[in-house]
Amino acid sequence: MEPEQIEREVMIAAPIERVWAVITQPEHVGTWFGDAGAEIDLRPGGAIIIHWREHGTGYGIVERVEPPHVFAWRGALLGHTEVRPGNSTLVEFTLTAEGDQTRLRVVESGFHTLDVPVEERIRQAEGNVEGWRIKTAELQAYVAGVAA
Repeated sequence: MEPEQIEREVMIAAPIERVWAVITQPEHVGTWFGDAGAEIDLRPGGAIIIHWREHGTGYGIVERVEPPHVFAWRGALLGHTEVRPGNSTLVEFTLTAEGDQTRLRVVESGFHTLDVPVEERIRQAEGNVEGWRIKTAELQAYVAGVAA
């Protein structure tokens, strides 16, 4: 069955301001999410470019910036340099302070709008379910190593 969206929620042992910095600043995003750098124009309509040694470069457009609670961007499928309807999904990070920790919720949606065969949409979504499990764990570990 074709999923509408992927949802993942984790608790991060760090204050909301630190988690916000790690999910929005290119020097951090290019380390925990990508592995070869990133560029982020942190404003709606701004470009987000993430580099991976093995996968190449991913391109996106920033959709929402509401510090320190909401950061959202639309990312094109790898191999696409232009973000447009039919080749992109929406990734939304929502942060909620809970004492000295932060609840992070990640929702990726729009798989059903991709202009690819349904089998490819399902494959993309299934791969990203595992991808977000790995990336949120890497984010938790990375934030733990970032100075207060």
